[in-house]
This record gives sequence, C-alpha cells and structure tokens, in this order.
Amino acid sequence: MTAIPANTRPLDGPAPRLETPPGATDCHIHLYLPGGAAQPGGPAIAQLATVEDYRRVQARLGLERVVVTQPNAYQRDNRALLESLTQLGTETARGVAAVAADTPLERLREWHDKGVRGARIMNLPGGAVTHASMPEVERLIRPFGWHLMVQFNGRHLDDYLEGLRRVETDYFIDHVGKFMPPVSADDRRVDAILRLLDRGNAWFKLCAAYEASVTGGPAWDDVGAIARRVIAHAPDRILWGSNWPHVGVPREQYPDDAEQLDVLLDWASPETQRRILVDNPATLYGFPTAS
Repeated sequence: MTAIPANTRPLDGPAPRLETPPGATDCHIHLYLPGGAAQPGGPAIAQLATVEDYRRVQARLGLERVVVTQPNAYQRDNRALLESLTQLGTETARGVAAVAADTPLERLREWHDKGVRGARIMNLPGGAVTHASMPEVERLIRPFGWHLMVQFNGRHLDDYLEGLRRVETDYFIDHVGKFMPPVSADDRRVDAILRLLDRGNAWFKLCAAYEASVTGGPAWDDVGAIARRVIAHAPDRILWGSNWPHVGVPREQYPDDAEQLDVLLDWASPETQRRILVDNPATLYGFPTAS
C-alpha cells in the first residue's frame, strides 16, 4: 500500500467560520498508518491517513484535542490505534478500540495507560464487534470507566433499544443516529433516543451527516433537523466529530471539514457550541478542563 499524495487528500483549505474555543475536540477520526494491514472481515485500506496528515487538518480547523476510533479495516487488531495514540500523546488524544469479549484485563489496562477510553460496537457491515457481544464487552470495560460507542441504522433502533436500556456504563449513539435514509425530527425513534438520553448515561454524537443525508451538504438539512432537536433536548450530552478521512464514501463525495464544523453555527448557540466542542468531551474522555 502506498500513500495517496497529499494534494489529492482533504487536508488543507479555508478555515471554518466558527471560531473554536480553547480545548476544542474532534471526537471521531480514523488513522491508517504505514505497515498496517486490513484484516479479514473489514474493508480494504485505500489510502494512508497518518498523524502528520491529521495534524494539518486539526490546525486548519482550530482544534486541540482528538479521539481516534479503531477503523473497521483493522477489525480487532488495535496496533495502529495504539501507535497513533503514542504519537499523539495522552495530553491531547484518546482512543476507542475494538474490544473482544475475551480480551484479557491486563491488555485493557495497557490500553488504558495509552489513552483508550471506549469500545466500539458496530452493527453495520464490516463491524468488528457487534451488538451481540455488547453485554460481555460492557462488563469488561466497566471497571476502567470506559464507554461504549454504538453505531447502527437508526431506522432499526427497535432492534437495539432493550440492549441499550440494560447498559450501565456510559455509551453514545454515533453518527447522528445514522438514520438511512433520514427520518423526520418528530419520528418516534428520535423520541426514543431522547428518552435514552434522559436516563443519564447516554450521549449523542454529531458526525458524518454526509453519509446518511439525502438533501446533501453543506447544510445536510434532513440530518440537521434531527441534530437540532437532540441538541436542544440534551446540550450537555452532545459530542462532535469529523469522521476524517471519510473513507466510507467515494473521494468525490468527501465533505469539506470546515463546512462540517460550521453546521454548529446553525445547529447550536455559542454557549452550546462550547459544550459540544470542549466541556462534554472533557467530561467523557477525562481531558483537562480548558480555562
């Protein structure tokens, strides 16, 4: 595998209109390092996405902190994730790993020391650990104070509701619920998400609206309507992530990362923007509170 030249990748461009506060956090990126190999069951790796590449994106967007999510391509091989966290440093980076139900506790302790704070549950094609293993994974991670990162097609929420209600640790619903295609903001399944948030251990991540939207960017109005309702209901339970480097869609469909950040200008007030970008990630991931 060879790296795609930087000038064909979404690294640079105009700064966002949103002026990010100190401690602003991108809560969802993926990194693909030299030497890492795709594992059986996951998608192919089409291009590298290194720490150096992301630092350019991070600087452009005015972000200081980042959460690296285990890519589906690597399945349960977390070595590239752990190497990424070593390069980024625990002062400003955290990780979400693929945790199997039989992962030894000593290994989890090692990952915790490197900055891992969550376990990925993926109920879409290519997912390394699915909802079926979620109870066992939760029991493993609970002593470490980790959370579950749960992704599914929100239209199938009924299939997962009972399992989510049983979760005792923190968890978040990923990708704006990833309704494919989007539903109306007053849909009963959005109602159900709000009730989950009211239970006190659920969070909701604004991420990759472009993957589900039918209306398209830069506003992603159909997904945005869902986002606005959830933000208004639980502003202290919302996270934001870029989903960089956007490998789930063809290159011509890559979003502009500045535009992804700028949706917060329309979706949330300045006070809530700070909660989403700084305060909420600091609470969930244990980052130092920005002054």
